[in-house]
Amino acid sequence: MNNNCSWPGDNPLMIQYHDTEWGVPLHDDRKLFEFLLLDNAQAGLSWQTILNKRENYRKAFDNFDPNKIARYNKRKITSLLNDSGIVRNRLKVQSAITNAQIFLDIQDEYGSFNAFIWQFVNGSVIINKWKTLKDIPATSPESETMSKTLKKRGFKFVGSTICYAFMQSAGLVNDHLVSCFRYRQC
Repeated sequence: MNNNCSWPGDNPLMIQYHDTEWGVPLHDDRKLFEFLLLDNAQAGLSWQTILNKRENYRKAFDNFDPNKIARYNKRKITSLLNDSGIVRNRLKVQSAITNAQIFLDIQDEYGSFNAFIWQFVNGSVIINKWKTLKDIPATSPESETMSKTLKKRGFKFVGSTICYAFMQSAGLVNDHLVSCFRYRQC
């Protein structure tokens, strides 16, 4: 068996996510938006809760298409709030719409969301050298800056901790433990 980070536990979905996605540098706008939306939904909840609902989110939120989500109306919001497959929090549902609209504005301004978001790490992955899970921080100076910038633009549910979780999932930072088989791969 490979050495890996212990946070996925024995949940097969969490293990698969850790082994194939977490920490892989993303440069695809749709995938970046997916992780941003899911990390926003995670606020106050466990990642396992959101990951277990990911397929439901994919269906409910039009495969994470920011163009469609930005145009959601009251009927769609009501439908989402009645969907037991997602987190039915009005503020989080509304934030997905608001964030999609701002995401599209950023794409227009920068040519891509990728170009915008990677500026917070100067275009390259921050490679940490953590030995234990307790060494991994919940925030960083970069996540603080990202949070402030996103909030200033009007994004919701983008505190520094959420931004750091996004940075980890989207591979802006490599927080695999140095003993993890994924550390060198990412």
